[in-house]
Amino acid sequence: MNKKTQQKEAEPQDMNNNLLVGYVRKSNAGGALKVSINTSAFGDCSTYVTSDGQAYVPLVISLNALGKVLSGERAVTTLSQLQD
Repeated sequence: MNKKTQQKEAEPQDMNNNLLVGYVRKSNAGGALKVSINTSAFGDCSTYVTSDGQAYVPLVISLNALGKVLSGERAVTTLSQLQD
């Protein structure tokens, strides 16, 4: 087995089951984060309901990747939902 195949097998299974929902980037002025959500993908997301009846869509952003966006090392990172 080659090294590339070994690395691919070592990745957690759920990393391949993320639903890409949108992107996060810094505003041009640098004082805010801009979140762009694909409405079609957002509609495909699973939700949960709190005890007060409010529905939410749980989304994730990698802290490492977000830090790189904030520092200017990267222009954009992904906004995703973890899929089971």
